[in-house]
Amino acid sequence: MKNSRINRRGFLRGAGAAALGMMSFPYVVPSSALGKAGNTAPSNRITIGSIGVGGMGTNNMRAFLTQPDVQVVAVCDVEKASNEYGHWYKKGWKGPWFGREPARNIVNDYYSEKNQSGSYDGCDGYVDFREVIARDDIDAVCVTTPDHWHAIPVIMSAAAGKDIYCEKPMSLTVAQGRAMIEAVRRYGVIFQTGTQRRSSQQFRFMCELIRNGRIGRLKRILTTIGANNKEAPAKDWQPMPIPDGFDYDMWLGPAPWAPYHKDRCLYTFRFGLDYSGGQTTNLGAHAIDIAQWANGTDHTGPIEVEDLGGEFPKDGLFTTATKVNFRARYANGVELICRTQPDGPFLFEGTDGWIQMKKNEFTCSPESLKTSVIGPNEIHLYKSDDHHRNFIDCIKAHQDTAAPVEVGHRSVTICHLGNIAMTLKRKLEWDPEKERFVNSEEANRMLSRSMRSPWSL
Repeated sequence: MKNSRINRRGFLRGAGAAALGMMSFPYVVPSSALGKAGNTAPSNRITIGSIGVGGMGTNNMRAFLTQPDVQVVAVCDVEKASNEYGHWYKKGWKGPWFGREPARNIVNDYYSEKNQSGSYDGCDGYVDFREVIARDDIDAVCVTTPDHWHAIPVIMSAAAGKDIYCEKPMSLTVAQGRAMIEAVRRYGVIFQTGTQRRSSQQFRFMCELIRNGRIGRLKRILTTIGANNKEAPAKDWQPMPIPDGFDYDMWLGPAPWAPYHKDRCLYTFRFGLDYSGGQTTNLGAHAIDIAQWANGTDHTGPIEVEDLGGEFPKDGLFTTATKVNFRARYANGVELICRTQPDGPFLFEGTDGWIQMKKNEFTCSPESLKTSVIGPNEIHLYKSDDHHRNFIDCIKAHQDTAAPVEVGHRSVTICHLGNIAMTLKRKLEWDPEKERFVNSEEANRMLSRSMRSPWSL
């Protein structure tokens, strides 16, 4: 692993940095600034750059910041400082709380408290993620950007030899997800998708019960997701002035040019199809990921997807589905339904029983399943109890994470297929090996999107 890391840094110095035209800014935090990590030799620390430090981005950054053998050395965001990160903002907070400057202050303050000198200023802030990728003193990146900004940083990071933690949903399109897989495999980097339920003992146990036949043969999976949690602006909305400290052109990046409105950006990007798949991919990525795990289909997908009455806005700024309702069918006969139902159940039905998760409460039939023990010769699924820690451990061991790139891709692909079926209002046949629709070229054209110049995969 040590030799692998040296080779990858050598690659970046010889090719990646030159191609990007950037410079390197090595900075080693003193041992005293890492508290317990002071016992960790600098050569054994994982250095991380956080790309995207809005609400969830700051949460991810904090999770890595507190790991004893991790050093956060860079943060990046097109927003300098803001409180306007949707539901992350709480009345009464004194801000700004999110953006590259607040994130940088969080990191420097954290290390300052642990530093014997009482000061630290070693975390750098950037607007352009390429400057983070170009640093040869960074081992890994955490990508927590809007969905339309996942593929390009991931692919460039992989080419630069960086290990990658990428938030869900992993991709904006099926084609982008496949390109991300190819890059991760080509350059041999470690990848973790931010589907944290893969590191939950409760969900793992539920899936192990199903995989070991405790409810008989699995027949039907019902996944329910929440409704849109933001109200769309008036249909006659007007463009707004771009706020100071916000690089709007960089925020749009590969997406089509569009006039600025605050509800197009930050958290509410979630409801624009140019930037996201809506709650279908946002919340569906979590639910369908567990459905895939329980069904034993992590490396494949359904053979059919059908609209059951999904609804989209007819006009206005928000364009993602306001009502999600689609069904997928697998080659093994299992039926998967995904629909909008706030606080609805997560239900697995088999020939001999059922398991349900609702509001984090586990119920089942027969009741004895709750105390069932998975035997030593039965199927035991990947064990992880901390998603961020698992990523760091896997970097050091150079092994697959709890949610590797193929797993993240296959789960969100079903969400993409659902959006396509709901848009076209029809039943579609899907080839999970070729990742193409069998009976619709119109649907196949929706598997990828063009990118605004100069961006491309």
